[in-house]
Amino acid sequence: MQIDIFHDTVCPWCRIGKKHLFDALSQSEQEELDIRWHPFLLDNSVPNQGYEFRDFMQKRKGMSPQQLQQMFDYTRLMGEAAGVKLDFQKVQLAVNTTLSHRLIELAPSKLKNKVVEAIYQAYFEDGLNLGNINVIVTIAKSSGMDISELPQQLNDKTAYNAIVLESDNARKLGINSVPFFIITPFSLEDYRSRSVSLQGENKNRRDAENTEERGKERLVILDRDRSNNQGNQISISGSQSKEAFIEAFKQLVDS
Repeated sequence: MQIDIFHDTVCPWCRIGKKHLFDALSQSEQEELDIRWHPFLLDNSVPNQGYEFRDFMQKRKGMSPQQLQQMFDYTRLMGEAAGVKLDFQKVQLAVNTTLSHRLIELAPSKLKNKVVEAIYQAYFEDGLNLGNINVIVTIAKSSGMDISELPQQLNDKTAYNAIVLESDNARKLGINSVPFFIITPFSLEDYRSRSVSLQGENKNRRDAENTEERGKERLVILDRDRSNNQGNQISISGSQSKEAFIEAFKQLVDS
């Protein structure tokens, strides 16, 4: 089974969705897993030095300070229910995440999941600037990566631009919000070559501006034998429990 995970490293619902997914996998009988992480840059216009977080979020969401705090409180509680910490008091900067996705790309396969979690922790628990190359190198070192050539690799402009291009391509596939999981018994690249369109599959999820719309994770299973080439899919509200996600995952995998 191949699982393609589209996410951004400053997306709190991506951290919650990751926890839900890995909890579901821990209860699954799937023995051979190929997990692939894909960048989905929520806002690549943010400079590496970042913007003041709350001011940026108020303008982005069109919210008052009180509304923004309510959103943070709700998301934090959903994180606690899932078993992850989201400390919005620690987060001081809205940051550019391209370097963090480049680090995930460079991480050895056996360390990727650990690196992803370390990046989430650095931002949501420690409030660190993921656009700072020194922060990224420190995360890599603490995760057990060889950092002898890492600064040069992170500064590779061609590779950096490739991250941006991959994020753009995800939108062309019809992915317009994250987290987004695609589960297939074969290569996603093989399915792309068959001109499968995911356009419109995720239209129902908004940008977390209404409580009932927050935190929807999208699960999609693609199967060569399905005549509509769209696969099964389900949208799960963040207000539902981790158990609801796990049950939905089981239903999709077993269908």
